[in-house]
This record gives sequence, structure tokens and C-alpha cells, in this order.
Amino acid sequence: MARREETEQEAAVPPTYRPMASAPTLGVGMVGYAFMGAAHSQGWRTAGHVFELPMKPALAAICGRDRRAVEAAADRHGWAAAETDWRALIARDDVQLVDICTPGDSHAEIAIAALEAGKHVLCEKPLANTVAEAEAMAEAARRAADRGQVAVVGFNYRKVPAITYARKLIAEGRIGALRHVRATYLQDWLVDPASPLTWRLEREHAGSGALGDLGAHIVDLAQYLAGELLVGVSAVTETFVRERPVQAGPSGGLGGVAAAGERGSVTVDDAALFTGRLASGALASFETTRMAAGRKNALRLEINGELGSLAFDLERLNELSFHDHTEPATTAGFRRILVTEPEHPYLEAWWPPGHALGYEHTFIHQARDVVRTIAEGAAPTPSFADGLQVQRVLAAVEESAAKNSVHTPVLTPAQL
Repeated sequence: MARREETEQEAAVPPTYRPMASAPTLGVGMVGYAFMGAAHSQGWRTAGHVFELPMKPALAAICGRDRRAVEAAADRHGWAAAETDWRALIARDDVQLVDICTPGDSHAEIAIAALEAGKHVLCEKPLANTVAEAEAMAEAARRAADRGQVAVVGFNYRKVPAITYARKLIAEGRIGALRHVRATYLQDWLVDPASPLTWRLEREHAGSGALGDLGAHIVDLAQYLAGELLVGVSAVTETFVRERPVQAGPSGGLGGVAAAGERGSVTVDDAALFTGRLASGALASFETTRMAAGRKNALRLEINGELGSLAFDLERLNELSFHDHTEPATTAGFRRILVTEPEHPYLEAWWPPGHALGYEHTFIHQARDVVRTIAEGAAPTPSFADGLQVQRVLAAVEESAAKNSVHTPVLTPAQL
């Protein structure tokens, strides 16, 4: 019986796990502790227990303005210390990497200060609230790279195994020259006009609404999967509910509790719809909203090429649909690939085939990749330069929408 119990315990441990007692430590300091803070904490806490890493992530300190709340978050998520000033966190000797999970209005200041202090940086998306801020961050990252530092943007959906595998198939030419990229990201947490005015609905904090919150993800994924950049867009945006009850107290998750009586203005978009053209001439379409009743976290992508198509649905994130158009019509059609084999990206360290992963695993994979990038001295991906290019697309979308959908060019690095 003892041997059976021992075997079952061994089987519960992912196959590539190794103790990391001899590995050097990477001290992580995180600014922000709400929704994204919890997700990133899970990633840092778990990556070294699943993957064999060249450095051991250590949760050194977490930072937030509310002493009581941040100490509770530190205790809940396993951080060794709590700070209430991000400058103090950056100054700590036990912090080598600063993870930024705050609203967009503080990304540039914190990231640039951390890089100038010699720290590595992971910054949540979108990189900034404006192109000018993103340019300053990318330039700081370029200077830091010369000193051996790494700066990464948190586009975590790149780390879904099915997405990473789709990129591999496209890069190998399995669907041929691209014709169409179709991307939607739909949520419904703002359908109720009584939902409170959180920071995500205020331009001074969020930069934009559904466009930056959700649209940044699908713009990044479109460019990542295609392996090329958007060069122009034509857009419309809309704010359906222009006033909401002021929030009472801190938010929980995406929403919060409305205060009685007082109301405030919504200063960002509720939805954005735009078309685009990729550098190769392939066409792209994007739709993003937080007002699609019944859609909780519906991110969907389809890429059509001359030789086939790929389709992905985040709500079925262990699956990838693939159509090989070179097969005879009598047998051709979309087939379901269950992306859980050890040969698939990231899956060598997880469970036996067919045992599904979830949303939180994207942050574990992100932490793994950041640690390996630092240890190997490799080029970061997605980089701050990638984040800047997404910011340029978002700015072009807003410019086009403000000019009655006029086609608006997006400058690429080659044009600058």
C-alpha cells in the first residue's frame, strides 16, 4: 500500500520538475495586487515548481497604496514583504525584476524608473496610455538592453499552447500566404448601466476602453500569428452608456460596488470595430466590446491562407481548428487538434495528454519565458518595441474613428 501511495504521488508531479535548490534566485517585486496582481502572483509562485528553470523566482515584495490591503494580498499570494511606495520597492536589494500590474497611467513612470535602476521589467498590457509614453518606455528598454536587462510586455495570450502552436504552423507555411485575419474579443461585464464607474472607464487612468483593454490583445495576436505588422486601419468606436454611478470603495475583479446617488462620466469607448491591412496585403478585421450580453471572455481568431485555415476560441483554449485545403474536397474540412501532447509548446512539463490547462497557465508560461530570457541573455518577446507597435495601432484606430472612419496609416519601425 505504501508503494502504491508513493507511485500516485509521483504521478501527480509534472514530469520535468526538478528541485531548484542550487539555482540562483531572481527576486521579483510586483506593483499592484488586484485582478492582474493575483494572476501574476500565481505565475511567479508556480513556474519553478513545474518547469526546470535556470533561476528560481522569489516573491520578494508586493506594493500597493493601501497598507492593510497590500499586506493582506502579500499574505494571500505568498509575498515575503509589502511596500506602499513603488519607489521603495524598486530600491530593494532583493528585487531584481519589477512586475507592473497597475492601471496604464503609471506604467511609463514605474517602468522607466525600474529600468534606470538596473532592474528587469515585466509590464502589463497595453504598454502605456499614449504613443509618446510607449516610445519613452521602448527607448528606456533599448538602453537597458545594452546593460543586459530585459523588458517584456504581458501579452499573456501568446502563451496559450494552442496559440503558440498556431504561430509555428503559420511560420512553417502550413496555410500558405495569408489572405484574412479575423479577430474578436467580446465581454459583457458592462451591459448593466448601473455597473459602477471603475478606473477602466476613465481615460486619465485607462487610456482607452475596450480598445486598449481587449483590443490590445487581439491586435498583438494578429500581428504575432501573421508574423507581420498592420500598416493601416479604418475604425468606428462607441460609448453606449455615458454616465455611471461612482464606485464605492475598491474594485473587485473587473467590477465594483456603486455608490448611492453620485454619478460620473464615462470617458472611454465601450466598443471598437475596425478593419486593417497587413504589410503583405492581407486583410484583417477586429471587433472588441465589453457590452456583448452573454459573452464572458470570448476571444476568437481565424486566419485564412491560400493553403488552409486556422481557428481558435479562448473559451476552448486547449483546442485548435485546422483546415488543410490541399486535401481532396471529399475528405477535407476543419479538424480539431487537442493541444495537450508533450510535443506541443509548454506541454512537456504538464499533465498526460488530454488533461486540459486553463487561463492561469498563461501566466505560469509567461513567468517561465521571462526567467529563461534573463538567464540566457536572449532577446525579450513580446518586447517593449512590440508593445509600442500595438500602441501605434490603437492610436490610429482612435484617430480614424474621430475622423469618420477615414483610413489611417500605422507607422512601422521601417518607416521611422
